[in-house]
Amino acid sequence: MEKWFAGLQKWFAEYGVGAIGIVLLFILLVVTFTLYHSKNAEEKARFSLTKLIARIAIFGAMASILYVVELFTIKLPFFPSFLSLHFDEVPAFIAGFAYGPVAGLGVLVIKTIIKLPFTSTATVGEFGDLLLSSIYLIPVCLIYKKQRNLKGVAIGFSVGTVLQVIAGMVLNVYLYIPFYSMFYNIPMEGLLKICQLANPAITDVGWSYAVMAVLPFNLLKDAIVIVVTFLVYRSIHVFLRFNKNN
Repeated sequence: MEKWFAGLQKWFAEYGVGAIGIVLLFILLVVTFTLYHSKNAEEKARFSLTKLIARIAIFGAMASILYVVELFTIKLPFFPSFLSLHFDEVPAFIAGFAYGPVAGLGVLVIKTIIKLPFTSTATVGEFGDLLLSSIYLIPVCLIYKKQRNLKGVAIGFSVGTVLQVIAGMVLNVYLYIPFYSMFYNIPMEGLLKICQLANPAITDVGWSYAVMAVLPFNLLKDAIVIVVTFLVYRSIHVFLRFNKNN
């Protein structure tokens, strides 16, 4: 396992950031063009690909600021110090509600690419965040696209939260904790002591940590994202529509 992580770290350090960034940008452009050409004639009369890309870029910039700038990161004393709240998912959800899940995913990709040069985890943390945010965002936006009302929002966020919480616990147990222990050269006992400073009830850095820390942390974060997204989107959704004036 250590040799695999070491090889992964070396590959990311030498090639990963640039190569993966280019691939993700290419995928985003292909999906965006496919989305555009699949629309019916009436929608094409109002829809502007340039405007869509520009708006995705704007929301991507907002998400990047919330993701990269430490000023917008909140640490809570009752969670381990390496778990911190940031609200970069909010712009992605607003874009996803307004323009569809592909747009929301595009925002997540943009903020991830912008964060990669500042990585301190050989990009593992950034791509883990991208995966978890995507697991959260895609089902929410798909459900809301089919049912554009408060019930659709509630069902979507419920499904997305459950999926992300489960995925977050699994990734922490089998990827994050082993990787960070190796990457920062911190023994498991050292990580356990850090966790117990916040919550003495944590007995190991496996499923006890996942249930006692990761689970409540993600539930709290997702609840805040739900409330903020709903309030902001409800206030500005009219201005996000494509029409002759915008």
